[in-house]
Amino acid sequence: MSVRITVSFDTATAAALSRTAACLGKTKSEVVREAIRKYDIGPERMSEAERIRKLRFIEEMMKCPPTRSQAEVDREIAEIRRSRRVGWRKPSDDR
Repeated sequence: MSVRITVSFDTATAAALSRTAACLGKTKSEVVREAIRKYDIGPERMSEAERIRKLRFIEEMMKCPPTRSQAEVDREIAEIRRSRRVGWRKPSDDR
C-alpha cells in the first residue's frame, strides 16, 4: 500500500534528485524511499548522539586504572579457552 505525501525541495535538491534517479535508472520515489531507509534509525543502528555518548563512556573507562594485572587477565583468558575445548565443564565437575 502506498501513501501519497507532498514534499517541497529547493531547486538544487530537486535537480540532484532528478540526476540521481536518471543515473540509477530508478524513479524519484524509489530514490527517496531508499534514502529514507538509509537514514531510518532502526533498533540495530544508533543515532550520532548515542554513538558519541558510547564513545565518551569508553574513553572514560580507558582512563580508569586496571583492576588486575596483565598476567591475571592472560590466565583467565587461557582458562576460558581451555573450558571451551572441554565443553564448559567446571573443575568441580571432574571429581
